[in-house]
Amino acid sequence: MIQETVKTRVVGVDISPEQTSVGVVDIRGNILATTQFATSEHDTVGDYLKTLGDNICQLAEAVGGLEQIRSVGISTPSGNFHTGCIENPPNLPWKGVTPLAAMLRDHIGLAVALANDAHVMAIGEQAFGAAHGMRDFIVLSLGSGVGSCIYSGGKPYLGADGFAGELGHTCVVPGGRTCGCGKRGCLETYCSAKGIVRTAKELMEESDKPSLMRQVSNLTPRDITNLCEDGDELAIETYRKAGYTLGLGLANFASILNPEAIIFSGGVSRAGKWLMEPANEAFESHVFHNIQNKVMFVKSLLDNHQREMLGASVLAWEVKEYSLFK
Repeated sequence: MIQETVKTRVVGVDISPEQTSVGVVDIRGNILATTQFATSEHDTVGDYLKTLGDNICQLAEAVGGLEQIRSVGISTPSGNFHTGCIENPPNLPWKGVTPLAAMLRDHIGLAVALANDAHVMAIGEQAFGAAHGMRDFIVLSLGSGVGSCIYSGGKPYLGADGFAGELGHTCVVPGGRTCGCGKRGCLETYCSAKGIVRTAKELMEESDKPSLMRQVSNLTPRDITNLCEDGDELAIETYRKAGYTLGLGLANFASILNPEAIIFSGGVSRAGKWLMEPANEAFESHVFHNIQNKVMFVKSLLDNHQREMLGASVLAWEVKEYSLFK
């Protein structure tokens, strides 16, 4: 069979608990057009699917038509690449198992691939970012949750059921804080944005030491970082404690996997040295001695949404083409 034309565009979708971003990406990784809408405003999957489909179609029409699009890739929390489903998400409006890839394929008539957001981040970093050329690495996202993906031998390692690499839901404090997953003491409860703020509040309650954090309503990790820069001792201690816990969890992970690098992304990682230095110190103190001082801590080179959209586009290229527009 002679194929005279090849489609050179895909759609990348980045679903977060707050916002869904949609972009048309060409074969060279150029993002041609983007749009966004609020994820949290859609209480039912059916309502969300209609809005997502409408946004994809409108964006595609703006850059040449839906018939020019080869396929769609979706990055989502709690996504399972093996099944194409969102499975029991703690931070999305819809509970249970949602076969979103199949639903969207039937809705718009294009092939759809779906994967966990950390899996997609790793694909984006390997194709376009700090992990380019690496074969064994870990991508860690520190934001509203703690997500991670393992690359081993040049490929993402997903495990038997598609949920390998859930570092955020490994126990670092037995009997500790209750996590959204229902367990106690998960790394996510100490190193996510909410976990960082909770640590700050606990420190303020346990001490009468002066801190400008006490004067900030709706405290955020960014506020705490800014106060670290001003020399606020309780703010610095907040990140020291979080960094120690993060480094301990990563040391266990790395001792099993022996990665070249750990690549950090997400809003919490913007704390920079205030988080990274205590994390690295704890990491080197606890990691297996034969790989001490050999694992690089690297900050992502890509904007969060850009990385996930580009990663989702790579996912889209890898799915078998299917279209009602041939």
